[in-house]
Formats: sequence, structure tokens, C-alpha cells
Amino acid sequence: MSSAERAAYLRREIERHNYLYFVEESPAISDSEFDKLFRELVDLEEADPSLCTPDSPTQRVGVTPIQKFEPHRHLVPMLSLDNAFGGDEVRAFDVRVKKGLGVEGDVAYECEIKLDGLSMSLTYVNSVLVTAATRGDGTTGENVTPNARTVRGIPFRLEKEVPGTIEVRGEVVMHKSVFEELNRERAARSEQVFVNPRNAASGGMRQLDSRLTAVRKLNFYSYGIGAVQTSAKLPGTQYQLMQWVKSLGFPVRKEEKLCENVDDVVKYCESVQAMRPSLPFGIDGVVVKVNDIAQQEALGFTARGPRWAIAVKFAAEQAFTVLEAIEWQVGRTGVVTPVAYLQPVYVGGVTVSRATLHNFDDLSKKDVRVGDTVIVQRAGDVIPEVIGPVIEKRRKGAKKPVAPTKCPVCGSDLVEQEGYVALRCPNSKSCEAQVHAKLAHFVSRGAMDIEGLGEKQIERLLELGMLSDVPSIYRLKDKRDELVKLERMGEQSVTNLLAAIEESKKRPLDRLIFGLGIRFVGDRTAADLAREFGSLENLRRADYDKLISLEGIGPKVASEVQEWFEVEENQAMLDELLSLGVSPVETEVSSEGVFAGKTFVFTGKLERFERSVAERLVMKLGGKAAGSVSKNTDFVVAGPGAGSKLKKAEQLGVRALSEDEFLKMLPEGSL
Repeated sequence: MSSAERAAYLRREIERHNYLYFVEESPAISDSEFDKLFRELVDLEEADPSLCTPDSPTQRVGVTPIQKFEPHRHLVPMLSLDNAFGGDEVRAFDVRVKKGLGVEGDVAYECEIKLDGLSMSLTYVNSVLVTAATRGDGTTGENVTPNARTVRGIPFRLEKEVPGTIEVRGEVVMHKSVFEELNRERAARSEQVFVNPRNAASGGMRQLDSRLTAVRKLNFYSYGIGAVQTSAKLPGTQYQLMQWVKSLGFPVRKEEKLCENVDDVVKYCESVQAMRPSLPFGIDGVVVKVNDIAQQEALGFTARGPRWAIAVKFAAEQAFTVLEAIEWQVGRTGVVTPVAYLQPVYVGGVTVSRATLHNFDDLSKKDVRVGDTVIVQRAGDVIPEVIGPVIEKRRKGAKKPVAPTKCPVCGSDLVEQEGYVALRCPNSKSCEAQVHAKLAHFVSRGAMDIEGLGEKQIERLLELGMLSDVPSIYRLKDKRDELVKLERMGEQSVTNLLAAIEESKKRPLDRLIFGLGIRFVGDRTAADLAREFGSLENLRRADYDKLISLEGIGPKVASEVQEWFEVEENQAMLDELLSLGVSPVETEVSSEGVFAGKTFVFTGKLERFERSVAERLVMKLGGKAAGSVSKNTDFVVAGPGAGSKLKKAEQLGVRALSEDEFLKMLPEGSL
């Protein structure tokens, strides 16, 4: 095979694998194998530049800088969409559509996620990319073709021959993982961090040096077409049209859905909002389009945009506000973390006045200071966090925060444990903050689930000396008369509280293990430990070698569990709990149950019951509930918001179940 033939083969193979990776989302080779093919093509082209064609995938690395962007007039304007907020406004849109069409029955809609990036129009002539332009004012944008050539998901040549001219529309986005990596690098160089992935993507596409665009690792996803000047026959519905666009070589997001009526549209919007935090990129809503293209044409356009489409907007996940103070908070394991106190700001659907800064190392890298204007992020139900400062707005003389040396609550000297970045207060027994946090965790829903003993009640009883440690919860029955006299308590409230405490004595073993608050032991790990050891007594005697041998238990977890049970104070506490009547129900594992030998992974939001309940049910029926997907996984039960675990299951060929399908597998009477 000659060099020219080999180069042609490599170009075809690389583009084929790009298509499989970015469009089909089913890679056929590893990243390292792909890199070898790419490297070989680069070497061939460097040895003989005549082998480098304009559509070679090596051209994605960028070319010589240009002086300025030339204007580009779109063949068909890129119009805006009207907005809707909430289900009522979506239904109002449906009413307008039916009125405009003169129909009374259901109208079908094609729905897709609204990517939060930079709109792009790609012009192809006889299947070859000739121009890539930004939206601009909707009529005229900027020609950014050299930069677009570096974007993954933009084919230089279409997979199918399409004679004539066609405009393909879509969004250029930066994935969250890339955004976080770039911001870490910029913070390390004391550079201004990017505000959000959208701004980073937009700025990347407007670099005069396309080699700088390539560094941003941008992705393109198509959402439609503009001008069509071709003899090729196009499909008659929006949903089929997007499948045709995908066949041309463009990535189309799999979240796209055909909804038969407006009720389905509202449900789709709710499911997308639930999955929003798990998506690899930012979105700001859902786009709803009348599916039938003949109906689209009948509805037509206003001066602003199409009457047949609407953007259903979600609450913003990022906002700017002022950092008013940094205070230090002590958690149940003694870890001391910085907390940002902010001027209240509405973000992610709620008003935020506090946000996490993780630890002092993270605080130093981000270089945020009191008085700074900062970028705050809240995705879904995630705790709000400070992304970084807006350096241009920093006031003169703003001082860098200093790491504390004393516990802000009890005054003990803070310690740094080898291998960890966190500062810790070692005074676990009498540090009021740690005691309060441990009690609150122990009684929480995922642990011993003691209703009526919330954080405020715990704080109140600590101040009165009625609570002092975990075992003291089970001695409250001896203080009934004192409890009844407390303001806003009364006979019935006290009776209910003491009954809830008594009931908690028989919680499953994994709930007690989780409630102990051992560092790194979440509900998933607690369930694994309960299943493997069966009883509290067996777990108390477990050594490091036994712990580390268990699937899903790494060195850090094994060390923390072993060290926790080696502390005499902890063993004494367990003895006291047992003497007070706490008797956890040992984990039932049936070797003959319907799930015997089967491994389940639950991901996304379950609607019928909590994930921990589902996992215990699987174990009771002889199966295993794992926290991650592997080749040994038999089923993945996916609810709304399922992300990387579901994707990995698809790659490994693991069967995915809906929650309803899982429920049908359960034997009668098991719930």
C-alpha cells in the first residue's frame, strides 16, 4: 500500500471512528488505539504535505491565525423562539397551535433539550463544508470556518451525497468536564476563570487563532436545518428529519423525543429538568416543535420567530453576587470547611445566601476574597458552590483568606491528616458542632429515621443537657416529664417522639452502620458491609484484610472502617446502644430468591421508593445491589436523570430496566 493509499485509508477510518464516537455514541476502539491512527496520519502528512487534504481530520488542530472575521449572510435567517415558563404556558402554546391549524384533536410535537452554547450555521455545497457562521443578529453572522474545523461533531464532508446546498443548524457547547479542567488550569496560572461553559464555548469560537479554539475541545450537536437547495427528498416530520440529519454524520442528542400530545410534552419537560444535573453539558430548557412539517409551514412565522416552536426555559443555574464573609464550619467527622456567605441571589430555582468552598486548598486555588463579586452555581439539588471571582471587579486591598489553626467552635488545635487536604478538629467527644452533626446524621431519614427529632430539636435538647451523645437519644424516655413541660411539645408530641425512638431500635443493620457516621461510609457502602458481614458483631471483629477483599471497598474506606472500630470509645458507644435495646435487624440474603446470583445497579431518580429500599429488596431476594456498572452487572434500573451509569450499561450491553419493569420482576407480596 502506497503512502497516499495509506493516508486515504487512515482518513476514512478516523472519520468512521469519529462518527461512531460522537454520533452513534458507541466507540469501536479505545482512545489509545484512535490516537495511534491519528498519529500515523499526522506523520504521513508531515513527511509528504501533498497528502494533507482540506477534509483531513488532522486539520482539526487549527491553522494560521486570521486578521478578522468576515460577515456571512445566512441563506435563511436564524430566528429566535418565544419562551414558555412552566406547564401552563406550554399548554397555552398548544392552544395557539391548534387554533392556528384549525384542529381540535391532539397535535404531535418533537421535543429536544435546549443546549446552552453558541448557535452555529454550517453550509454544505455538494456534501462539502464551505462555511461555518455564528448566529450574529439572526440575518448576518461571522464566518468562523477555520475555528469550526476544530470542533468535534462537525463533519468536513457529509456521510451521504447531498447535491446542491444545505444549511445545518446546531449548537457548539463545552462539556462540563472540559470546563472544569480549563478553569483549574487557569486558576493555577492566576488567570480569570470562565464564568460558565457557554461563555467559554462562545469565546473559543471567536478566537482569531483557531489553534486556541482547538484547545477548548468543543462539541457540536445539530438541532435542525436552514436553507435547503437540493434535489434530495427530505422527510415529512421534524423527528424523521433529525434522524436524516444524524445519518449525514451530525451528532443528534438521544434525549430527543416524539410526544403525541401536550400532556406528554409537559411530562418530558419535567423528566429533562430531573436529568439536567447528570447531563455532560449545560442546558437551559427544552425546545418544543410541531412535528408535522406541513403543519409547520401552515403555521408560518412572526417577525420574531416560528409560530410552530417554543423554548421552555428552566431557572438559571449560575449567577453573580457579592461574597460578604467566609466562615468555617465543623462537620460530624471534625472536618473544618470554609463556607461563603453571600448577598442573596436567585439561582437554580432558589434564593441562595450560602455556598460551599470545599476546603482551604480549593479556596486558595480559586483565589476568592471577601468583597469579591463571585460566580455562584447551583445544578439541580446540588449544594450551591462558588466557582470563582470576577477579578476585574475586585476592590483594592482585598486580602487573601488565612487558614484557621483553631476549631471555630471548641478552640481545639486543628490537625492535618497525612494524605488528606482537609483540616480536622480532633475533639470528637465534646466539640459541640461535631456532637450536633453526629446526632442529626444518626436520626436522619437514610439512617435511623427518627421522626420528630430534627436539627432544631436536637440543638434545643443539647442546650438543655437532655442530649449529649448518640446513646442519650435512647435515654430520653426517662425524661418524659421534662420533655412534656417544654414549649411546643405537649403529651402527644412527646408520645410520638418516644414511639419513633423505640421503633428505630429495630432498623436494618445497614441503616445503623450508615448512622454511625464513619468517614467515607455512605448508604451504598453501608449496605455492602451489612450484606457481607450479616451482623454488627461480625463487622466489629473485621480486620483490614477482610475489608479490603470486598468488592467496592477501597483502601481508604477499609482503613476508616477498621480505625473506627479500633477506637475504644466507639466500641463502648455500641455496647451502650445494645444495652439500651438497639437491636438492628440482620440483613436477610436468600440464596434461593428470584434475584439469586443477579447484580443490580440503580441510577437516576426512582419514583416509587427510595433507592436504599430498592437495594435492600434486591438483597432480600438473593441478589446484589452494586454502586457502579461493570461487566458483572446484570440489570441497570434507570429513572429520570440517569446519566453515566446508563451510558456505560449501553456500552457493555447490560440490560436496562425502567422502574415499572423492575416492579414487574418482583414476586407478589415482596413489597
